[in-house]
Amino acid sequence: MSTETELIVVRHGETAWHAENRYAGSTDIELTDRGVRQADALGRWAATAGITGVLSSPLRRASHTADAAARYVGLPVAVDDRLAEVDFGDGEGLTAAEMREKFAAARDRFEIDPVRSPLPGGEDPLAATARGRAALLAAAGPGGRVLVVAHGTLLRLVLCAVLGIPLRSYRDVFPVVNNCRGARLRLRGGAFSLLGLNEALER
Repeated sequence: MSTETELIVVRHGETAWHAENRYAGSTDIELTDRGVRQADALGRWAATAGITGVLSSPLRRASHTADAAARYVGLPVAVDDRLAEVDFGDGEGLTAAEMREKFAAARDRFEIDPVRSPLPGGEDPLAATARGRAALLAAAGPGGRVLVVAHGTLLRLVLCAVLGIPLRSYRDVFPVVNNCRGARLRLRGGAFSLLGLNEALER
């Protein structure tokens, strides 16, 4: 009989940059007050949800979100560097409009195919996807229900990869991942299934 694991992969709480629609990739920024409240609400949900493990990106916005959940469930947080957000290079901290002012042609290419044409100086999305997928496979471990706190772009790329969707479509197929929301995935027999997306988390 195959081991089955449910992975609840969520985006961290709100940060000031996200509230302003600025690209936050490898830059290590903190949660806003609202983000802290979102993390606490996630923790209160986690206390009722039968969580058997908590895993996090090393970036503070994710690890602080995961810490809140871990306190409620009484489990340690395992940090996996492979869950860090995609590095947006010269786009870090900028809005889409500011990118068009700074490097319009590169932004245009990114919007056409963000995988083939990442932002200038940015991380290869294929490499980011591979590390993110590997982290989820490792998180699945012996089964159970694991909460994974990561980031919006990495999550969308990995969702495309595990569900057989072309990576270049991640911005169109999954246009929004809400803070402290994300995807419920089932991993059974080496295959992923999507159980829910952007749900109000309930027991």
